Amino acid sequence: MTDTTSSEWDGAVGTVILGATAGEGGTRTVSYRIGGDLGLPYTGAPRPGEHQPLIVFEICDDPSIWSPLVKNAVGDLVDDPGDWAAAAEKTYLADMVRLVLTSTRRRGFDDFPSVNRTVEHVLASTGLPLAIEGPSEPAIESEVFQRCGETGQGERLLLGTAEATRYRSVAAAALTYHHAMIAQSPIDINLAKQLNILLREVGVPADQIVIDPYTGALGYGFEYSYSAMERIRYAALKGDTDLAMPMICAAGDTLNVKEIRDASGPDQDQMAIRWEVYTGLAAAVAGAAVICVRHPGSVPVLRQALDTLWANRQEVDADGT
Repeated sequence: MTDTTSSEWDGAVGTVILGATAGEGGTRTVSYRIGGDLGLPYTGAPRPGEHQPLIVFEICDDPSIWSPLVKNAVGDLVDDPGDWAAAAEKTYLADMVRLVLTSTRRRGFDDFPSVNRTVEHVLASTGLPLAIEGPSEPAIESEVFQRCGETGQGERLLLGTAEATRYRSVAAAALTYHHAMIAQSPIDINLAKQLNILLREVGVPADQIVIDPYTGALGYGFEYSYSAMERIRYAALKGDTDLAMPMICAAGDTLNVKEIRDASGPDQDQMAIRWEVYTGLAAAVAGAAVICVRHPGSVPVLRQALDTLWANRQEVDADGT
């Protein structure tokens, strides 16, 4: 296969920096520059700055609404998000951690100081860059995001999630404390572009925006997500700067699909891992720069699959076939 992609496109995917090391004003042991792609994923020879998608392990601070499969797999770690985050780095070998503040989704939540404590505890427990998913209740999200942004100041967090009807709170925290943010739209390239324009209008620069086209589980809407991701990547490479941001795949409903629920015993864990891996692998081919998983067993399997895909791409190019 001959690599002609670099001459076919006028545009490029922009870059976003996640995490800040000591030399960059933070305390992370590593930082990542995602995006920067000049062509389609896994085609031709690797281009300068091109890299594998990041594998992000998701944790939460209130496991009562988390998948029982995950709770069974990680055991007592669910009782301490700091220990859970440390395991994501040292045991599961993820590239990043994503903390979902499930506690803020309880009805009547008002323990805002706990948000500071949880974020601080997780940051102290792992050196990996941190993404944070906030509340789904607009009435409290301004306070929650402000506390997340302030506690993580200097660390270049990835805050989420902004939507067309509720984006100002997370945008304000990202701007004030210099973090990146996730812009989510419901599987529609035009809505993704519109939201990015809205964010730019309130002052959020492109290099602080990561696109989430909303990822359904494989077999439960993922096909539409894949199509939207491909169209977003094509638009960026054709020069549409309103869509030239890296993408994230976070198929949070994957572990709840019927096939996994109906499986039993060890088969259930294996089915869960397969479902997350197949979804993440397909998202990588569509252009995702960040892939989130929740089952610890998914991390090594997905990494091996991505490594194999990367190596085979290089081999095909070297053969000239």
